[in-house]
Amino acid sequence: MTIHHIGFLTPGNYDEADPHAGLEAALRLFEFGERRGFDSAWVRQRHLERAVSSAPTFLAAATQRTRRIELGAAVIQMGYENPFRLAEDLATVDVLSRGRLQVGLSAGAPPHGALLGGRFQDAPPATVDFTHKRVARLRANLEDVLLGDEDTVVESAGGRVRPRVQPYAPGLVGRLWYGGGSLRSAEWAGRNGFHLLLGNVLTGEATDDFLEAQTSLVERYRASEVPGARRGRVALGRVIVPLDGADAATRRRYRAFAAGRVERTLSPQGERRTLFAGDLVGSADEILERLRRDPVLPLVSELRVELPYNFAGEAYEQMLDDIAVRIAPELGWRVRAEVPRDALALI
Repeated sequence: MTIHHIGFLTPGNYDEADPHAGLEAALRLFEFGERRGFDSAWVRQRHLERAVSSAPTFLAAATQRTRRIELGAAVIQMGYENPFRLAEDLATVDVLSRGRLQVGLSAGAPPHGALLGGRFQDAPPATVDFTHKRVARLRANLEDVLLGDEDTVVESAGGRVRPRVQPYAPGLVGRLWYGGGSLRSAEWAGRNGFHLLLGNVLTGEATDDFLEAQTSLVERYRASEVPGARRGRVALGRVIVPLDGADAATRRRYRAFAAGRVERTLSPQGERRTLFAGDLVGSADEILERLRRDPVLPLVSELRVELPYNFAGEAYEQMLDDIAVRIAPELGWRVRAEVPRDALALI
């Protein structure tokens, strides 16, 4: 087992009465993660919740607060998005970040589409294509392609130009990820050249065992990759909450958080047979023991720490600090040489 890339995913949650404080805390956590040597920082995109509803907007701010760390969205549900407008936003963020953006995507009808109704829908949902084709349309808009024929131009006060989606962000097409929660989605990602994001939720198709099911996703993805094409990255997400650096009261809260989520891991949930991974809450030694028994970890080289909801910034910093010092090095990870030692000394 050798993990060479460690990232973290923050929910970016906030108090409804003061969203600025929560969003600012999430941006500060990105800065902290970069100083601590993490390779990537990701934010969830959630709708109608007290969380980041626009990952590109949040990450645009993060480009001005960081300089090295990869900046990721996990995941953008394409059912809510216009593939053309989203491409413009993502390309703008990638240019601002100087090529650090990582984009996680998923297909499917928007979960809250019926609730939003006319506030969101422009056509009857049955007539809209929410399949993987919508994700492919986004990628097409990010490619280096001129629109129209050789005589097609756009004229404005800014001049006369050949039309293309602007700005063009070289390399961004190669940094698109798909959130794989089923065998079909993993196969599609591999066949179409997307990297694969694995999380703590998936569909139980041939087994009730979460780890067995997730192992099958990696195997299906690798088997579906086009021979001779670039080998895709696979990033594994796990909720990891170390107790070592926490005080007694915080440790009790961490354990209460974990205890409240055990029930959902015991059997498939709902009609879709949703399976949930268990949270890794305990001392660094206890967490390492469980990670070493995880059959999926040897199949990947990237680990994404998924931080739990509704904790303060100080708690998140303690979790990340314990992971960077006590856990990640035991998995083979090392801080990149370009992280200034004086920056680490400030933590």
